[in-house]
Amino acid sequence: MKQIHSLVIFCTSLLLLTSCVSQKKYRSALSREQQLQADNSRLNQEINTLNSKVTTLQNESASLAKQWEDAKKNASDLASMANMTQQQLEAERKRLTEMRSLLDQQRMALENIQKKMTDALVGFNSNELSVFTKNGKVYVSLQENLLFPSGSAVVNPKGKEALGKLAQVLNTNQDISVLIEGHTDSIPIKGRYEDNWALSTARAAAIVRLLTNTYKVDPTRVTASGRSKYEPVDTNETPEGRQHNRRTEIILAPKLDELMRLIEQPAPAGDTNT
Repeated sequence: MKQIHSLVIFCTSLLLLTSCVSQKKYRSALSREQQLQADNSRLNQEINTLNSKVTTLQNESASLAKQWEDAKKNASDLASMANMTQQQLEAERKRLTEMRSLLDQQRMALENIQKKMTDALVGFNSNELSVFTKNGKVYVSLQENLLFPSGSAVVNPKGKEALGKLAQVLNTNQDISVLIEGHTDSIPIKGRYEDNWALSTARAAAIVRLLTNTYKVDPTRVTASGRSKYEPVDTNETPEGRQHNRRTEIILAPKLDELMRLIEQPAPAGDTNT
């Protein structure tokens, strides 16, 4: 009986010992599993973080690539604009050079016209006419006492002589345009003409007819204009001043067709696509 009790105690002790060993292994395995799960979670977080960084770097790389392409395009556009600007500058420089050359030609032509007119009219006194340049034109200013009787638009013989010599120069220089302006003093006209407008216009027209009909100056080159009392060269308060104002001016200018073409020519336009 005593042996049986001892055997029971032994078996019970063995079961208890076995149970303790299994419990310890279980707890150890559970702890390892929990650690592995924690490590796996940490690794997943690191992977997600790295993936996010990779995505960010890829986006930044794409943005930089686009910026690089834009920069290359801008550089190309700027190079094209610089080339266009250089072409425009060259074209404008050429145009200005041509204009300067034409202006020099005009100046020389004016000097030549003035000399020819002065030489042609050398036999007349300074109180009868004068030749000078103003505003890029040659003026032949003929006083009333040379051309007309007082209050008349009929050219007298000495005036016809002066106009004949002037016409000879015009007929040998076909590139000169001619404007004839009649001027009066401020004293109201009495007699045949309604007013000083009518007298100044009639005198200008009379000279045009004489130049074109008698001396064969091309009519398409000639223009008549009456200025009445409104462009005096002296005071109208004295007899001497009024005498100076009663005049006819023949205004001569070289034809400027080529110069006007250059002036009116639009500047080279840039490329509107840049």
